[in-house]
Amino acid sequence: MAGPRNKPRAIPGVDTILEAVTDCPLPRPLVVGVIRAELQSLRKAGSIPGHDEIIGAIRQRLDDLALSRLQSVINGTGVVIHTNLGRSPMIPVPAAGCTNLEIDLVTGRRGGRAAYLERCLAELCGADAAMVVNNCAAALVLNLRHFTAQKTEVIVSRGELVQIGGGFRLSEILESSGAKLREIGATNHTTIDDYARAIGPQTGLLLKVHRSNFFMEGFVGAPERRELAALARKKRVPFVEDLGSGVLLPTGDWAEGHHEPMPSEVLKDGADIVCFSGDKLMGGPQSGIIAGKARHVQALKKHPFFRALRCDKLVLSALQSTAEHYLHNQAGTLPLHRMLTADLASIQRRTRKLAKALKGMPAEICVTPGHSQVGGGALPQVPLPTVTLDIVPDDIRLNDFAARLRRATPPVIGVVSGRRFRLDLRTILPDQEKPLMNSIRQTLVSK
Repeated sequence: MAGPRNKPRAIPGVDTILEAVTDCPLPRPLVVGVIRAELQSLRKAGSIPGHDEIIGAIRQRLDDLALSRLQSVINGTGVVIHTNLGRSPMIPVPAAGCTNLEIDLVTGRRGGRAAYLERCLAELCGADAAMVVNNCAAALVLNLRHFTAQKTEVIVSRGELVQIGGGFRLSEILESSGAKLREIGATNHTTIDDYARAIGPQTGLLLKVHRSNFFMEGFVGAPERRELAALARKKRVPFVEDLGSGVLLPTGDWAEGHHEPMPSEVLKDGADIVCFSGDKLMGGPQSGIIAGKARHVQALKKHPFFRALRCDKLVLSALQSTAEHYLHNQAGTLPLHRMLTADLASIQRRTRKLAKALKGMPAEICVTPGHSQVGGGALPQVPLPTVTLDIVPDDIRLNDFAARLRRATPPVIGVVSGRRFRLDLRTILPDQEKPLMNSIRQTLVSK
């Protein structure tokens, strides 16, 4: 005869468990859902654990669920634009109550959505007009749906059919718009004659894609942008360039002399439209920015598909604040630029200070040279010199230590490498140092 722990009546009820986890911060319906799911699994199990074990398992599931809530974390990975951590570190989002999103405060009538922001972006890009959609892929798809509505072919170099994050390939995104791809040239070499020969009666768009997330060396060639623009004008074909990680300030000072093309340069060289991300090298929220000739931008805004790609007031408000920082010549105060332009000497001073403060903790602490990354598919060939705060706990396995720090308040994300847990202070702002130290100390002394 089976013991009571093998019988369904040994399973505690939902109300009993609720009383045991009253300190859980999650909404009650979610807590009840987790409890019921766990109890359902127990009813199917061959052996039923004890009461305390059941409560412990449910509490662990609730803790795991609570950790999945969107919250601020400390990025110690050394990757400035970290896709898994929300890409660009942002300034605080302005007030999110009622806004003048679509009302003209002068006349009291309905106004243009994001008109002020669009004017700011046009100024920053040196464009006639600008608009915003929810990401750069959406910007590209909208352009394709508009320009290839009648003439369905889009010409693009094989060397520019990049793959972006999440396994998405540019060719698949382009084809999803309904456009027909006309691939030209070779992977490493495409000429202006390749473009000229490909243009025909069904050519709706000439597309150039900036290879922002990889680079090629050796026997490599591609036409200059001005050549493409001249050819497009001659053949009366729209010319669009997708910059991917668009940047609004010169990168040469901090990127080892590497120059990343800016939207203003693209338009000055003759492109009709340029599109780029707002949440990468610009340092704003997730968004796709389209800038260029007014007649094209206005046509894109009137396209029915645009309504499915519009940004909400929170994104527009955050992007507006970011754009104004640039226009006020205050872009250097944006978290992104503070991290990218941080000099090695200051990072060393900060790191050594923290290492000294951790002296006496049950761990080996040292400072070692390293390299940060720009991240976000931008400037992959540009390592940023840095040093890392390396921690080897005395009595905690490295992976367990990293896991505990992710559960700390605030959560801390670092890298386990070379048998050490490493934190790069380039991606940790000075005002995060105190909570960082608290999380490290609590993790090292907790059992």
